[in-house]
Amino acid sequence: MPKMKTNKQAARRFKITGSGKVMRAHGGKSHLRRKKSKRSRNMFDKMFEVNAADRKRIKRLLPYGTN
Repeated sequence: MPKMKTNKQAARRFKITGSGKVMRAHGGKSHLRRKKSKRSRNMFDKMFEVNAADRKRIKRLLPYGTN
């Protein structure tokens, strides 16, 4: 059986933790940040868990759970 292909776009956007959670970063972190508060700018650095409705779809794009 041939190897399955990882969707490279999804591999760059999502990370799968050791326990199987799918993590994502917040959007809007590249520009227009100066006017935002320090707290909200720091929140962009954190990873957040993907909504349960999207989890199955994203895991299908990442068959090996690669980073």
